Amino acid sequence: MTRIATTVAVFAAALGIFAAPAAAEGVKIGMITTTSGGGAGLGIDIRDGFDLAVRQGGGKLGGVAVEVIVADDGQKPETAKQIADRMVQSDKVAIMTGIVWSNLAMAVVPGVVKEGVFYISPNAGPSALAGKMCDRNYFNVAWQNDNLHEAMGQYVSGKGYGNVYLMAPNYPAGQDALAGFKRFYKGGIAGEVYTKLGQTDYAAEIATLRAARPDAVFFFLPGGMGINFLKQYAQAGLKEQIPVFGPAFSFDETILKAVGDAALGVINSSQWNADIDNAANKAFVADFIATYGRRPSLYASQGYDAARLIGSALAAVGGDMSKADAFRDALGAAKFESVRGAFRFGANNHPIQDIYVREVYANDKGELTNRIVGKVFTAHQDAYVGECKM
Repeated sequence: MTRIATTVAVFAAALGIFAAPAAAEGVKIGMITTTSGGGAGLGIDIRDGFDLAVRQGGGKLGGVAVEVIVADDGQKPETAKQIADRMVQSDKVAIMTGIVWSNLAMAVVPGVVKEGVFYISPNAGPSALAGKMCDRNYFNVAWQNDNLHEAMGQYVSGKGYGNVYLMAPNYPAGQDALAGFKRFYKGGIAGEVYTKLGQTDYAAEIATLRAARPDAVFFFLPGGMGINFLKQYAQAGLKEQIPVFGPAFSFDETILKAVGDAALGVINSSQWNADIDNAANKAFVADFIATYGRRPSLYASQGYDAARLIGSALAAVGGDMSKADAFRDALGAAKFESVRGAFRFGANNHPIQDIYVREVYANDKGELTNRIVGKVFTAHQDAYVGECKM
């Protein structure tokens, strides 16, 4: 684990670590995220988005000094659980955040919130934590896992596709993804395949897909999985024959650089994009590029909003975390300017928000990125809120 004084933190490139001088004492925030291995880009973007908000506050959130303790989970549930236990018992963190993957969230969040620690999810939103396992100390600032897939199910139905092939990895978020798509998609299913988490070779799946003769493909393969699938799909000559649709997770900035033209023109669903026209988003995009030298991703926007949400609650209690009830109420009120614009929490502490469709295109510099081409849902709420009894 490293303690990050965010305003002066630097990448120690030669060592491949994120290092900084010791941070001043403040409210302790534990960040467990993925900064190594195949999913590293996602965790790094969440970390950097969160870091940007602290930098903008001069080392503070909501005017309150914070000490952010960052640790790499290596995309392993057992590692994440061990880190969480150490952060709660030894570091005495008051707030936790950072987890990318739903299977890691399921391993960490229930135990953390039972200890009285607040967990603010910047990404993973498994259905269990939105429904029967919801908790008053757990807030998700990103989404419930099904949401972006629900939007794509609605969109694909509206475009008249009636025989769609479905593919996702076999873990909680993958299962939620296809459940969400099918909740709003009204056509037939040509095939439904769950792949291995972390899989890199999709030759067998692509052969089976081709034989099924669907009129479209919907897939959820985040991180390196999506990169490999899209490249292999294009190499198989299917991109021009059978259109693919998916959520933003497989069409974000880092992934587009790796995939290249195989992603050009693909429609994907998201609750955020760089071209959302509000002051908070414009400042975030400009400052992120100036600070890190790259365009922000969806994950960076979520890390940033997570930090700003925490800042709004810290300001409400003057940094006094002994005022747990007041801090919780302030989180629920969500009185911060989200980069998404309109944002509020439902009764299960998950977002009620607009969801868009984006198109991958080449900008005036020839760089692949996304632009919003329509809105699917306004003030959309997840399907599990009725199962939450808080």
